[in-house]
Amino acid sequence: MEQQQLEKLKIWFYDYVKSFYGDDAYVNANLKRKEDHTRRICGEMLYLAKELGLDESQSRLAEAIALLHDVGRFSQFVKYRTYNDAKSTNHSLIALDEIRKANVLDGLDASEREIIGKSILWHGEKELPADLDGQLLRYAKMIRDADKVDIFYTVTSFYVDYAKNPDKVRLIEIEVEDRPGEYTRAIVEQILRQENIDYRDLNTWNDMKLLQLAWVYDINFVPMLKRIKQRKYVETILEYLPNDEQIAKVREKITGYIEQRIAKG
Repeated sequence: MEQQQLEKLKIWFYDYVKSFYGDDAYVNANLKRKEDHTRRICGEMLYLAKELGLDESQSRLAEAIALLHDVGRFSQFVKYRTYNDAKSTNHSLIALDEIRKANVLDGLDASEREIIGKSILWHGEKELPADLDGQLLRYAKMIRDADKVDIFYTVTSFYVDYAKNPDKVRLIEIEVEDRPGEYTRAIVEQILRQENIDYRDLNTWNDMKLLQLAWVYDINFVPMLKRIKQRKYVETILEYLPNDEQIAKVREKITGYIEQRIAKG
C-alpha cells in the first residue's frame, strides 16, 4: 500500500465519523469512545508491525486495517444505541457494507482488498477460521491482538473511573447488569480450562471482566502479551473482582499463562 492511499482512507474515515455526531450527549460520548479507540488501535498495529519486522508498505496495510476495523460501530450505535451485536447487527458486516458503498478500497491491489476485508470480518469473532493462512492469517491475528490490547486499556480506565465516581461515566453503555459480588461459576471453570468465553454466556458485569481476562489466551504475538503485562491490565481488572478463592485461582492461571508465553518468546 502506498502512503497516498492510506492518507485517502484517513480523510474518508474521519469525515465519515464526523457525520454521526449530533445533539445527543449519550450518543456522542459513545461515538467518541470508538473514534479514540480507532486512533489508539492504529498506534498498536504500527507498534506490532515494527516488532514483527514488517516493511513500510506492509505497515501501512496494517494501519489501514486498524483504521477501518470498527467503522461499522458508528452507524450501529446511532441506529440501535448499543454496541452489542447480539442486540443489533454484526458490526463487522456493517463495516464491510459501508466500505463497499463508499468504494474506499478502489485502487488497492486485489490481495490488499481481500486482506483488509477478511481481517475486518473476523476481528471480533470468538475464533479465526481454520482455513486462513499466509499474510491474511498474519494480519487477521494482528488486528485481533491490537483490538484486545486497546480494549484492555479502555475497560481498565473505565473500572478505575467508575469506582471513583459512578455518575461521571453514566453516559457510557454497560451491556450487562452490575451485580457486585456475583459471577457465573461456569465461566471461572472455562478460564481454568484455558478456554475462551462466549459473550452469550455473560450474566453480570463481573462475568464481563472474567471474559476480558480470558482474552489473554487469544493473544497471538508475544510483544502484545508483554504490553499487557507492562501496563498491568490483568492486575487492574482483578482488583475489581470479588476477593475469593475462585478468583484467586483465576489470578494464578492467567498470570502464570502470561509468564509462560513470554518466557518461551
